[in-house]
Amino acid sequence: MSVVDAQKIAEVRRHHLAALAYEVEARGLRWRLAAPEESVLCVLEPASRRCVMVVATPVGDGWSYLWTGGGIAPVGQVAAVADRLVRLFV
Repeated sequence: MSVVDAQKIAEVRRHHLAALAYEVEARGLRWRLAAPEESVLCVLEPASRRCVMVVATPVGDGWSYLWTGGGIAPVGQVAAVADRLVRLFV
């Protein structure tokens, strides 16, 4: 993998994580980007301060979100993923 390819992957990853951050914030959760190159989204439940870590990664022909506890879903289902993350805190 070239440096250009790695930069493109990092850019796409941040784009997908930002989309999910927007969705979880709209549902009352907080978030922050962490790790090198902001490659991990930490989704926080404000009252308990519990955190679920989410990554976006290339899978086959597309991209998927992966999160703590074995969750996985295509990035095209960002609203559904945000709903699933909310339910983890209930």
